[in-house]
Amino acid sequence: MSIELLMVLGLLVAAMLMFAWGRPRSDMAALVVMTALPFTGVISVREAIAGFADPNVVLIALLFVLGEGLVATGVAHRMSELIVRLAGGHELRLVVALMVAVATIGSVLSSTGVIAIFIPIVLRIARRTGIAAGRLMMPLSVAALISGMMTLVATPPNLMVHAELQREGHAGFGFLSVTPFGIPILAAAVVYMLFARRWLGRSSEVAAPARPRLEDWIEQYGLAGREYRVRVLSGSPWIGSTAPELESTGELDGLHVLALEQSGYFGRRLLVSPAGIRIEAGTVLLLDARDGKRDPQAMLQAFRLEQLPLSGTYFSEYANEIGMAEMMVPAGSPLIGRTCRQLGLRERHDIGVIGLRHGRTAELLDLQDEPLELGDTLLVVGPWPALRALGSGDDGLMLLSLPIESEDVAPHAARAPAAVLALFLTIALMISGIVPNVLAALLGCLLMGAAGCVDPRTAYRSIHWPTLVLIVGMLPFSLALQRTGGIDLAASLLLELVGNAGPRVTLGVIFVATVLMGFFMSNTAVAVLMAPVALATAYHLGASPYPFAMTVALAASSPFMTPVTPVNALVVGPGGYGFADFLRVGAPLALITLLIVVTLVPILLPL
Repeated sequence: MSIELLMVLGLLVAAMLMFAWGRPRSDMAALVVMTALPFTGVISVREAIAGFADPNVVLIALLFVLGEGLVATGVAHRMSELIVRLAGGHELRLVVALMVAVATIGSVLSSTGVIAIFIPIVLRIARRTGIAAGRLMMPLSVAALISGMMTLVATPPNLMVHAELQREGHAGFGFLSVTPFGIPILAAAVVYMLFARRWLGRSSEVAAPARPRLEDWIEQYGLAGREYRVRVLSGSPWIGSTAPELESTGELDGLHVLALEQSGYFGRRLLVSPAGIRIEAGTVLLLDARDGKRDPQAMLQAFRLEQLPLSGTYFSEYANEIGMAEMMVPAGSPLIGRTCRQLGLRERHDIGVIGLRHGRTAELLDLQDEPLELGDTLLVVGPWPALRALGSGDDGLMLLSLPIESEDVAPHAARAPAAVLALFLTIALMISGIVPNVLAALLGCLLMGAAGCVDPRTAYRSIHWPTLVLIVGMLPFSLALQRTGGIDLAASLLLELVGNAGPRVTLGVIFVATVLMGFFMSNTAVAVLMAPVALATAYHLGASPYPFAMTVALAASSPFMTPVTPVNALVVGPGGYGFADFLRVGAPLALITLLIVVTLVPILLPL
């Protein structure tokens, strides 16, 4: 063993110790060892930092931007809500729907991002149905990990293994190369979790939400039945006026215009700031009728309006554009003694008052002329940005709370069709192979930017730079170990361990080694280190490199037994899990995955 190899191995051990200790942060630890590698004389500075120009590293960055486009336009959230709604409140159907939905969405989004989307959804379902959150969070994290086995771009380890194949002169994997293995593993995991969830969260009690929901306010303030979606007909006295003008003159007679609905290039467009828009024949309005005793038919006839259908309660289907907030009149406020009509919130902020609470009493009738008192609570409605800005206190009101739904607001929801089109085009180009994957992702990002799904600032902010730095920092180790003979040494030791047991046993040992290394470092770093070892083992056996590379990729997405991976770590708190829970549930699942891998890989990718 040469001195150069000893130095490289020493740096590798140091990196693993830092990863296991958690100090410094994993990406900083990778930078430290990357900086130290050129001092060994094995690689040059240019080779140490070459990862920053690696096409696969750039591809990973672009995938973060694509994922942000889907989140910002509400596509990811709508898909998750739809699938969960179709499952109903039945726990068995819910577990199946959640796992399939997460694995599907995670095939084009990062697994960490998918978990972040679904956790608040699952918590709301748990509160609504009485199902313990612990019985749902573990299936959620398992499906997110398996989503890495759905497509080539689903997780960075796949791309790292793919890149190693290309560096060795092979064609690499296709976009759907991992899918034939991921689908049966997902099916087995779904069946397994239907039984294993019994070991988790037996209590049906769910903690009360720390923040209110829109449905709570709708009930407390009696808003149900006050909502109208109408089309202005020719001859209406409202034509030619703006909403603030009608309200200030009293011509709306207790009605409040929440928004104007228009048809846009990318579907429905809601104008939640309609101050400068004049009403025309055919304009669709969203109205709140403050007078609960109003006769709907008489109102429609008097103002020449046609009522249109609504789904949900009090404009819940528009919750992405129209928000609510509770504001309080604090001590010393200049608004004390003034009426809601005199506040001028509509003229200055496009916000209207739809509920007033004196102590525990919610006043619903004639609230516009009700004098405000110290400590009064106002329920206001308007665009989300305006609600947050109003909470600064400059207008004599103090923000009490925003509903939980405010966390799920997609700022560019109207651009959702464009985001879906860009995603489909990217996937189609990747599957067809017409252009390299990185160019396909770049085209998708540019289309999303041109359509307004993401802006440059949001795009840069969406990239998870620690992940990229970690990958770049670990890539030089592969080259250093190859030059010093470390890869061949590791392959020889692995072959001595398995002896004459055969290729399937060798694949099994590679799988187990990859999973165990995941206890000490990220799965991306594990893939960077294990991929060249697996390929060298294949060369020693005179076998095809593809089954060995595929085994590493699948194993890197199988850290079910440890809570230290980012995906599992996110569900520890909401699920109330400990290390023993992951070990008890994850160990059998890892064994099931191992059996599927060593059975299917040699069949679909002949040795």
